[in-house]
Amino acid sequence: MHVLVDSHVHLDHAAFTADRAQVVARARASGVDMLVVPGVDRDGWPGIRRLCAADRSLYPAYGLHPLFVDRHVPTDVTALAAWLDGGDAVAVGEIGLDFHTPVPDHDVQRQFFKSQLQLARERGLPVIVHARGALEEVILTLRAIGGSRGVVHSFSGSQEQASRLWDLGFCLGIGGPVTYARAQRLRRIVAAMPAGFLLLESDAPDQPDAGIRGRRNEPARVSAIAECVAELRGESLSTLAAATTANARRLFGLDEARR
Repeated sequence: MHVLVDSHVHLDHAAFTADRAQVVARARASGVDMLVVPGVDRDGWPGIRRLCAADRSLYPAYGLHPLFVDRHVPTDVTALAAWLDGGDAVAVGEIGLDFHTPVPDHDVQRQFFKSQLQLARERGLPVIVHARGALEEVILTLRAIGGSRGVVHSFSGSQEQASRLWDLGFCLGIGGPVTYARAQRLRRIVAAMPAGFLLLESDAPDQPDAGIRGRRNEPARVSAIAECVAELRGESLSTLAAATTANARRLFGLDEARR
């Protein structure tokens, strides 16, 4: 069995309420032994903390997601700083920009994104970045703020944008979309990208891979994503698993987090 890491799964989501324990068990049975669980709003942080404290294979991250700025207030950034004092976070996230729809307010998103980048830099934590319809601005913001490290999850940009992110030291989170034959640009990038910047993710319950199209996603499906990525890269599954797991351990400090 190859040890895999799901670098992005919303295990606290209501879609898993009825069978969360079974979902985690299926993940382990498929070799997914470590799962990073990012937060999206202040109300969700306590549940993620409880969930991860009860299971040493789960690692929490806390953040204010750009799609939910209508739930956030400016003092939530101060609350996040205090929450991180709990010492269990492996990252600040999920944070970023989402311009896919005209709302929520883009300027408010920018304010929260920059504030959280600065907070992560001060705390020495990596960031988990959401960038939908806004990848170019995300890259420019990361460069302007400086001192950040982390992952752009569910990467869907160009080769040139990928290269700029690697230059900034950022990983790419690769999940279900890479398994679809129509995702030719993404598949070409993943096939040739430096192994040291590659992370695997489910983004469950969203973004199901081609094998479960239209159904609820689960972290166990990271094994199917790993098989697809290994095939695209012409590598053995064991080689791909070893590289991506080492990347996740290094970025998030997973070995240190459970000492």
